[in-house]
Amino acid sequence: MPDDPVTKKSKGFLFMEFETPEQAIMAVKYGDGHVLDKNHVFSVNRYEDFEKFLAFPEEFTPPKIEPYQDRPHLRSWLKDEKLRDQWVLVKGDQVGVYWNNKADQPDLIKSGENWSETYVQWSPLGTYMVTFHKPGVKLWSGPNFEVGIRFAHPQVRLIDFSPNERYLVTWSHDPITTETGDHHHVVIWDTQTGLQLRSFPVDPSTFQVNEAGGRNPAATVKIDWPMFKWSHDSKYVARMTPGKEGAIYIYETPGMGLLDKKSIKIENLKSFDWSPSENVLSYWTAEPEVGQIPARVTLIRVPSRELVRTKNLFGVVNATLHWQSEGKYLLTKIERAKTKKQIVVSLEVFRMKEKDVPVDVVELNQSESHVNVFWEPKGDRFALVSAEAPGAPRMSVHFYHMGGAAASYDVGGAKLVRSLERKGINQVIWSPKGRIAVLAGIRDYQGGIEFWDADEQIVLGSGEHYKCTDAEWDPSGRYLVTSVSWWRVQTDPGFTMWTNTGQTLTQQMVPQFKQFLWRPRPPTLLSAERQKEILKKLKTYSKEFDKIDESQTDAVNRELIEKRLALWREWVAYRRRCEDDWTKEAPLRLEIVGFDLEEDAKQGIREVEEFVDEVIDEVEELVKDDEDYD
Repeated sequence: MPDDPVTKKSKGFLFMEFETPEQAIMAVKYGDGHVLDKNHVFSVNRYEDFEKFLAFPEEFTPPKIEPYQDRPHLRSWLKDEKLRDQWVLVKGDQVGVYWNNKADQPDLIKSGENWSETYVQWSPLGTYMVTFHKPGVKLWSGPNFEVGIRFAHPQVRLIDFSPNERYLVTWSHDPITTETGDHHHVVIWDTQTGLQLRSFPVDPSTFQVNEAGGRNPAATVKIDWPMFKWSHDSKYVARMTPGKEGAIYIYETPGMGLLDKKSIKIENLKSFDWSPSENVLSYWTAEPEVGQIPARVTLIRVPSRELVRTKNLFGVVNATLHWQSEGKYLLTKIERAKTKKQIVVSLEVFRMKEKDVPVDVVELNQSESHVNVFWEPKGDRFALVSAEAPGAPRMSVHFYHMGGAAASYDVGGAKLVRSLERKGINQVIWSPKGRIAVLAGIRDYQGGIEFWDADEQIVLGSGEHYKCTDAEWDPSGRYLVTSVSWWRVQTDPGFTMWTNTGQTLTQQMVPQFKQFLWRPRPPTLLSAERQKEILKKLKTYSKEFDKIDESQTDAVNRELIEKRLALWREWVAYRRRCEDDWTKEAPLRLEIVGFDLEEDAKQGIREVEEFVDEVIDEVEELVKDDEDYD
């Protein structure tokens, strides 16, 4: 660097030339912000930046103030007098949003051809509906679904919202090019302003495009999604780089700066997830190839990075983390290699709300192949689906209850409540209100459906939706919709709506049916005490709603009868007009053909009367003569 001739010290700057523009871009990228020592940070700018700064006007020009535009009520659908829910349906190139009317005809709110070029998605609180287009994605909201903000990210395939809907993450296989010439696949946006907060590159080895995949555009890409995971309060978003030199990167919103300007270095990192109720990060690490360090599940608090709990695991092949919806429990499904061909499974449940976070160890039947774990929403139960062997048709569903507090570490507090043997079941779909669990055979199975009351331990109802590909509860837990998507199965696409007791309300065969999604609802504003009061008076409220349902049913029946009568009257009037026209045109027909067609047709007609006797009943009675009595 050049020296100041007066102070004899460095002037603190220099100019550098490179052979190619690419080298200059790399110098700016990796040199700017580099920490030289505790008191000095290296700053690198392109020469064009100085020209831009010098061209900045000396006089301030106030920005143009755009006129205020009143925005529609973003949650107007919650004020429906009939307390109905909404759903969106995609068939062919048409997208439609409807009011749900149970078994009656739904009320159309809005529909359109090519409203979305691929599929649609709701935001987690139901405020926005997202449609996908070649230039990017659009957010629709309000009572009439007016377009809100557009996000210019070409060919977006996958999206993910923050829990409070303030931020949106988009991913595209086609990268965008940044000012420094880098190729980034992931972009994080502010949904209120539409501004791009930050973009990230993605290692191409982390995803694969399946060219022979199904017709669903989102299913043609194999990728671990969501790639960026949000904390429960949307203050932080994190991503990881797995492997021997793994790390977790936590970014603070809205600035999207790296927390404490450094990542969390974690060797042999495999996966991580946030607690749904507090800023606690969970992750597990595998055993290294060399050394005696065991695998480990770790819980740390953010932003302090305080260690909450750690648990060593030995002989682990794989592990998956399953959080309960309220963050009360963290269940870890652990797979260990018993032999080269046999894998044994056990469960370890962290009780997050108890002192020192005790762990329950649940030993399982090792003769079964355990498929997946399903937590009851806002409850203390979970269901475990297992098979006699991998790919076997006969499945078992085991229901566990966490019970009271664990007495000490590694005490089995999770108790097996009930085991059910079923054929063709691979998923347990809990009602959003808990208690009712649907045992279903989805996609690779035949579509068996069974409604199970976990409190009373009885079957409420059952049925079948052949080749079912998807199943989804409405937000109230009153209705379940099973569907066959044309993206996966081209025979008999459509949907079936069930009550929460297993009764079929409606069954619709829809050509080129692709997608059915209930509109989510935000959490209730009622306090826990108020909700308990409502539950106590539920029978009284039910009678009032039953009266409303009856009046609506009567109104629908009257409307149907009136519609049929109107069609019948229209048919009678049409027939009379035709008869009158036929009579008026008789002279014209006689003039054209030379004879009366009706009289000619009658000449070959002979009336024949035929009597048919039908024996309705036959009784045989023996009558004796008078001589027989002498």
